[in-house]
Amino acid sequence: MPDLISRRDLDFLLYEWLDVPSLTGYQRFSEHSRETFDGLLDLSEQLAEQHFAPHNRLGDTAEPTFDGEKVTTLPEAAEALRAFAAADLIAAPLTEEQGGFGLPNSVYGACMTLFGAANAATAGYEMLTLGNARLLLAHGSEEQVERFVHPMLTGRFSGTMALSEPDAGSNLADITTRAEPQADGTYRLFGQKMWISGGDHEMTENIVHLVLAKIPGAPAGTKGISLFIVPKYLVADDGSLGERNDVVLSGINHKMGFRGTVNTAPVFGSGAFTPEGQAGAVGYLVGEENRGLPYMFHMMNEARISVGMGATALGYTGYLKSLAYAKDRLQGRALGQPQSGPQVPIIDHADVRRMLLAQKSYVEGGLALGLYAWRLVDELDALSDEGSDVADKQLLLDVLTPIAKSWPSQWCLEANSLAIQVLGGAGYTRDFDVEQHYRDNRLNPIHEGTHGIQGLDLLGRKVLGTQGRGLMLLAAEMGRTADRAEALGGGQGRPHIIDRVGEGGAHALSVGEREGEALTLTRWGDELKEGVTAIREQGGPLHLPRPHADADTTSEVPPLHHHARPSPHGDAAGGSGAQDGLSAIGEEVSALITAPIWRHHRDDRSPWHPRRRAHR
Repeated sequence: MPDLISRRDLDFLLYEWLDVPSLTGYQRFSEHSRETFDGLLDLSEQLAEQHFAPHNRLGDTAEPTFDGEKVTTLPEAAEALRAFAAADLIAAPLTEEQGGFGLPNSVYGACMTLFGAANAATAGYEMLTLGNARLLLAHGSEEQVERFVHPMLTGRFSGTMALSEPDAGSNLADITTRAEPQADGTYRLFGQKMWISGGDHEMTENIVHLVLAKIPGAPAGTKGISLFIVPKYLVADDGSLGERNDVVLSGINHKMGFRGTVNTAPVFGSGAFTPEGQAGAVGYLVGEENRGLPYMFHMMNEARISVGMGATALGYTGYLKSLAYAKDRLQGRALGQPQSGPQVPIIDHADVRRMLLAQKSYVEGGLALGLYAWRLVDELDALSDEGSDVADKQLLLDVLTPIAKSWPSQWCLEANSLAIQVLGGAGYTRDFDVEQHYRDNRLNPIHEGTHGIQGLDLLGRKVLGTQGRGLMLLAAEMGRTADRAEALGGGQGRPHIIDRVGEGGAHALSVGEREGEALTLTRWGDELKEGVTAIREQGGPLHLPRPHADADTTSEVPPLHHHARPSPHGDAAGGSGAQDGLSAIGEEVSALITAPIWRHHRDDRSPWHPRRRAHR
């Protein structure tokens, strides 16, 4: 499948860099081997090629429709979802006790990248359903798991997450959907949501909505939000479908990309249906009252990594398609050649090579970053099962998650832009896929939180909130990688990156002080670098500076992998001077990722180096 994702790149990252087979040494993954991983990747390639890729363009041009009562989607999309479910891929990363077969998330993430490259819109339904199921497995009751999760894992039901409202986007403190308690222990929900992907269709028997709402009398703001299961159809004790719940659509949204994923504006409790003779959408409380946001972000934070991987997939397939075009498209002559001579492939032109190299750097770096994050999730799962200390790995994952979401969403989108330019005028037409990939990927910067919100999360909670410990761990890991590269002759002087990360962190924090943060940050940058050196060279303890006594360093919410909460800031949350420091950090991370890739392209072993191309 040369125009989706390079299987050689996936194999290299999984087996030669991340050493994923070593995970089988943990009890959690002990039933697996390199052979089972290869088998799942082979199966995913086959399904993506046969069932997802063929209708990618059709899903874009013949998007879902709504006639006021029913949403109509492509039959090919429903067929693809059935094939995915029949292969037991929905539950693949879950444990055997949960109904899966314990595939490491790093391998599953690689598999899903193939589907995302083939058809991001159709693959999106599966990502939402798995995230929904994982949340309920973590926080739902046994009865809720039996009634709703098991049918999702077999493909009978699909899932959504319903957070935003017309007047409350990222600032969920302002949601107005209410949940009124009933005598039988259920709730009746009333309100409207907005931008809900997969909110209605006929591709599965039922749709399980996870809805944020407030119970009358709950505390103000985000502390008063609860989480509810609201199915499209009520489900009987024997698993059969009952009457229609009071959930309808006010309309569907028509986005610039992901057009094959129906995006809806659902209304709960309009009275259009009266389940059990009463208006109001029947809902079931998940966990405890007023704990809805931490529960929801169990799903959302894993979705952040998935969004980053999805952005990488779209950037990657666009890169490969522009690369193939550049090899075949004849235009102009090489410098110094007579104008009467034959035209050459445009890949021979320096500016085209520049654009291809930039794309390759972005997409390979994004793929490596996402798979590395998923491997951290695997290690956390495995070590937690065995009762080991996971604090440092948790902090490292916490720091990397907003980066793993935002960096590919920005730079793999730029790769799509460059892919269009490589094709010249043809790239701006619908005759080629690259313009669709750009439009699809343009949505990822807002999926699961904007760059500004991710930046606030990174600096506010993941750096300042941990007194820099997570950043130290990241810088130390980068230092160890640089040391190994230098030992192999991979470059001289790379360890200076660690000093510059410290300088970037110190700059971000000093700006925070100037802007009124109640923190004493004098010499923080120097202490950060000292802490990094201790971890990197001696494995010694962290000597963390203490914040000002008035600073609030407590957190209501556990770390990311254990249900962190969203930023309280709104959609338009912008940056400040503190982002300069974060940018410096990001540039060093980018440099560390891309430097080996650029070196690779100066090597004539590159598959499209002039001396390796068949037509030469």
